[in-house]
Amino acid sequence: MYRITALARKFGLSRSTLLYYDRIGLLQPAGRSEAGYRLYSKGDVERLKTVCEYKQAGLAIDDIRRMLEKPQEGSGIAIKQRLDELGRQIRSLQSKQRMLAEMLAAVTDGYAPLVIDKYAWMEMFRSAGMDEAAMCRWHREFEQRAPQAHQEFLESLGITAEESEQVRSRATECCKNHNECSACPQVLK
Repeated sequence: MYRITALARKFGLSRSTLLYYDRIGLLQPAGRSEAGYRLYSKGDVERLKTVCEYKQAGLAIDDIRRMLEKPQEGSGIAIKQRLDELGRQIRSLQSKQRMLAEMLAAVTDGYAPLVIDKYAWMEMFRSAGMDEAAMCRWHREFEQRAPQAHQEFLESLGITAEESEQVRSRATECCKNHNECSACPQVLK
């Protein structure tokens, strides 16, 4: 059994955080000592470990509580919402990164750090020995396995919605017979 201060130290939390978790019903001690100290069991330690992992992933306390109370109801929804939110934040940051790189290039006579855009990706593919057909197959696999992630990846490259739709459409049509890829269209131009 752990007392509150020892448990807080174990997880790098403050005592007041554990008192708050107790007050809101997120983590209540298994019992109390004769002197009235809160005592936490191994099960409480595991629950706190889960709470800390969810917090580190950026989930809200209310979502965490719901996920722990009814794991089958809504856990996937809360995690998907957080994942979508992170995707939006990443795309926003990448857009800001591109803008700042362009600003830096303008004030430093054309020097700017590498920003991963469609041209950089294509160059990396080619450097890795991929020809147009291999790039097409790569997009096809991405589209088949994770269409939403493929869409988000394309958006992260800073291409227009129209270009993104063309890439996804070509990837869907690409190599339908899986035998001959020499006729694959260029996926990214």
